[in-house]
Amino acid sequence: MTQSEIEAAPGVTALVVRAQAGDRDALDALVAAHLPVIYGVVGRALGGHADVDDLVQDTMIKIMRGLPGLREPDRFRAWAITIAYRQVQRHLRDRRRTLLRVRDAPAELPDPRADFADHAVSALALTGQRRELAQASRWLDDGDRQLLALWWQEAAGELTREEVAAALAVNAKHAAVRLQRLRERLDATRGLVRALSAHPRCPELSGQLRGWNGTTAPLWRKRLVRHTRDCARCAGHRRGLVPLDQLLLSLSALPAPVVLAKGTSLSAGPGLLGYLHKKLLVAAAATAVAGGGFTYAVVEKPLLPALPFAEPAVTGAGSGTAPATGPATTPARAGTAPPGATAVPDIVVAPDGSDAGDGSLARPYATLHKAVAAVRPGQTIAMRGGTYRPTDDLVIDVDGEPDRRITLTNYRDERPVIDARDVPIRKWAVTHRGDYWTVRGLEIKGSLSHAYVCVSCRGNVFQRLSFHDNVRSGLTLRDPGTVDNQVLDSDFYRNYDPREKGRAGVGLAIKFGDGTGNLVRGCRAFDNADSGFDVGHFADPVRLERNWAYGNGVNRWNAPEWQANADGFHLGGGSPAPAAAHQLRDNAAWDNVRYGFDDGGNPGGIELSHNTAFRNGEIGFHLATATAALTGNAAAGNPTPAEIGDEQARSEGNTWDGGQEPAFDSTDPATAQGPRRPDGSLPATRFLTGDARYGAAMG
Repeated sequence: MTQSEIEAAPGVTALVVRAQAGDRDALDALVAAHLPVIYGVVGRALGGHADVDDLVQDTMIKIMRGLPGLREPDRFRAWAITIAYRQVQRHLRDRRRTLLRVRDAPAELPDPRADFADHAVSALALTGQRRELAQASRWLDDGDRQLLALWWQEAAGELTREEVAAALAVNAKHAAVRLQRLRERLDATRGLVRALSAHPRCPELSGQLRGWNGTTAPLWRKRLVRHTRDCARCAGHRRGLVPLDQLLLSLSALPAPVVLAKGTSLSAGPGLLGYLHKKLLVAAAATAVAGGGFTYAVVEKPLLPALPFAEPAVTGAGSGTAPATGPATTPARAGTAPPGATAVPDIVVAPDGSDAGDGSLARPYATLHKAVAAVRPGQTIAMRGGTYRPTDDLVIDVDGEPDRRITLTNYRDERPVIDARDVPIRKWAVTHRGDYWTVRGLEIKGSLSHAYVCVSCRGNVFQRLSFHDNVRSGLTLRDPGTVDNQVLDSDFYRNYDPREKGRAGVGLAIKFGDGTGNLVRGCRAFDNADSGFDVGHFADPVRLERNWAYGNGVNRWNAPEWQANADGFHLGGGSPAPAAAHQLRDNAAWDNVRYGFDDGGNPGGIELSHNTAFRNGEIGFHLATATAALTGNAAAGNPTPAEIGDEQARSEGNTWDGGQEPAFDSTDPATAQGPRRPDGSLPATRFLTGDARYGAAMG
């Protein structure tokens, strides 16, 4: 940079360039400005342990030594945070090795798994949900503790999402996914904390605790959380949890030493380098304040007002009492009326309604956010026809019950359309965490991310939906504990991410988790930029019956440098791909860019019977890895009918086993791609029908 360019550069960038040129004052100012941030990352990840001071010193020295080689001065902050994060990872690994070597370690040996709660919970004098959050964080593993440290900094405004992503060495979207998973684990663990402290405690939970030594180990967390999710009594403890973002904002930790908080001039005396080599004066400052070691000062801010979709307060755990402003419940009819029925719904939403109304048919709410906040088990929310344009994401975190389901449906035969284009780009239009819901008769379009994501859901039914023209996906079910859900008679199409050149934008996905009993039946996924149906990186079998996938991966947007490799049915993924024995029957895949059916590296015992692959771009059935069993399937018009692992798979009674291609009554897909029947089932068609011994029953 020339001198004029340096002078014109933003403040931090100019300091970096001057420091790289040998300006000692610029280096002092640069590091002094970023020292509190580095303390935040390291201090929160290590829980205020005495090692924080040494690790911060080592990190700052590493940053200064690496500064001359930094090629992008404007990325100094993200680069420095990344170094701090990696130093924390290395430190924790080293401490674990030490513990393994020294079995009889002295009592004062610090616990490398300790987090901020382990050393600070009593000093913080946290109350209520703040204390529960601190206790819940004890159950996290090292990686989650480090991630929590970064997230806390982001919530406090100290870091941006891009800086968090850079520290994690991932892109912003992947960082959002990791933070979302952390949020879900913490929420589940907060419920566990409540269940463990309940008086009287659930007898079944007490039975689960036999053999527990009292340590907050992740393995025990998973085991106990599984019980609290499945147990109706324990699940009630999750009601009324304040969103984590608000709790983090209400706990503004000040982990930098008091010597910094009091404004000590870091450039005084020998300058910042000398300051660092004298351990940043941290040890003396911390000892003076905390009597040895490091402590946190905490400012408790008032919680933010409840978001419009937050669950309202109830009279007690598990109470089904409706809020005073809500509509009267009609138990005899609630949640039971099918589409088109004349029963009066419990809560009504309409485009011309008002959230100041009472949610009745005469005075409907205007937003689904308000309706979800008011609904209780056994009730029905009905949406009147018209277009809804939300400006923020919707979170559904109210649970129904197995015999008192919550229903979200269109009103009679009206057509509600949710246009999600104004929901912020980094948010899913709908995040669904509630169990035992029936969601039907809705259309969602225009989401700048995922349209509808169900997270660790149980017992939900999604029916007669139309999710299209969204960026990342139409409907996604994901994460551990995704159990006994059904997706029925729905269409997912034209989902496309313009930034990914055809590598993103799926129709329906069940991914990144586990859980049994999930069923997809009577659905179509078509004209998406990426695969139609994607069950990659899901550890348990998913049943797919009588679904159609077509036209996926075609560049319908005339995007340059198109790179789609979409399949009709993508049945694996991940590194390594879990071995999941998915079951597919009577499905059809045609005109997809790559494969009709692809195991995606899944080594599991996939079962495919009476499916049809027609005119796909490369291979009809690609199961080169799976220990698959294929019977009665048909392949025609594909460059290669099937590629099956010689030793791993069993192929019997398929059209290619006899070296023949089937003869179909019709190869014109127009009727199959046309309107559904009045009851929502797939359209009647003669397309790809023929010899009943082979292929899908299309008619």
